[in-house]
Amino acid sequence: MAEKTIRVLFLCTGNSCRSQMAEGWARKLGGGAVEAFSAGTEPKGLHPLAVKVMAELGVDISHQASKHLDSFVSQRFDYVITVCDKAKESCPVWPHAKEHIHWSFDDPAAAMGSEAERLKVFKRVQAEIKRRVDLFLLAHKVPTAEARAP
Repeated sequence: MAEKTIRVLFLCTGNSCRSQMAEGWARKLGGGAVEAFSAGTEPKGLHPLAVKVMAELGVDISHQASKHLDSFVSQRFDYVITVCDKAKESCPVWPHAKEHIHWSFDDPAAAMGSEAERLKVFKRVQAEIKRRVDLFLLAHKVPTAEARAP
């Protein structure tokens, strides 16, 4: 188990999909060893398809809310992780963060087509985010909830 709790802030533009899914996975997989938060540069509200794809995998993000990054700027974080290129470009320097990391994911909210086609994009991006969170936790020696399960 990690010696202390790791505080992570995930940032994207709208704080509706990618950062919300990353927050959900970090909380679920990191258990009590990770305090995860998310925010956006231009919050747009939680996307219902993000809630749906995560719920299908047993991760409830329906209680999470879309927040502006200003509400976190004075807080200390071990890691501030941008999950979209636009947020990386417009993200302020976080003086109270030990490390800044960038992960680039497609924006599933921009997907076009039928709900089934858009859902497919949300599922793909969700899987990419989960994989990246898994690797992040592994690199920081945080045993994931899946690894702790009997």
